[in-house]
Amino acid sequence: MTAPVFVVEQLPGGPEFVLDGPEGRHAVSVKRLNPGEDVVLTDGRGRWAEGVVRAAEGKDRLVVRLTAVREEPAPTPYITVVQALPKGDRGELAVETMTETGVDAIVPWQAARCITQWKGDRGLKSLGKWRSTAREAGKQSRRVRFPEVAGVMTTRQVAALLAGADFAGVLHEDRDTGSEPLATAELPTQGTIVLVVGPEGGVSPQELAAFAEAGAPPYRLGPSVLRTSTAGTAAAALLMGRTGRWS
Repeated sequence: MTAPVFVVEQLPGGPEFVLDGPEGRHAVSVKRLNPGEDVVLTDGRGRWAEGVVRAAEGKDRLVVRLTAVREEPAPTPYITVVQALPKGDRGELAVETMTETGVDAIVPWQAARCITQWKGDRGLKSLGKWRSTAREAGKQSRRVRFPEVAGVMTTRQVAALLAGADFAGVLHEDRDTGSEPLATAELPTQGTIVLVVGPEGGVSPQELAAFAEAGAPPYRLGPSVLRTSTAGTAAAALLMGRTGRWS
């Protein structure tokens, strides 16, 4: 069993650190960690340190003896999934499983056929849920570099993002669009990969045209049609294997 991960705003330079607040409470009262057990502290941006519990104090204070702070470099190729907004809590499910799979960045997309609309306070609340989910899933999967969850983008903004990628594509199940299998696409070993996952109603012809103009043709995963909340995870797993990220 690998050591549990806890998030701190900034890693200390000293040999000891007191983990308190919500993270400390989780470590002491939920995880019930004891002296001698291993932990990992991280800022979620790639900086991390291994530690050993020296003492648990009260209900929310964990005294940790740390090793040197380390830096995990950004992975390459860097994989971004543009996720159309699903209905209900399926967006958080998509973020959770993509984080566990290893996706590096997630971009919420307000597609034309999305039933869900992120507007005003509701949109900010939903974005907060996605970011919180990415953080918790990053901890659960023992990552020290959590995926960045961007603000919601329009189709024009997504097209600009695709245009700057070393590889860009749109998941599309309709073979009539001339989509090629993602499993045989030529992928870069360095740089950036950006993949678009459409809504339950599919990517509109106008969106497909805009993305194709930006250099992102359609690709298909397999013979079955996946839900928008699972397609990104399946595609990410395929990319991780094919690019050597899982080797």
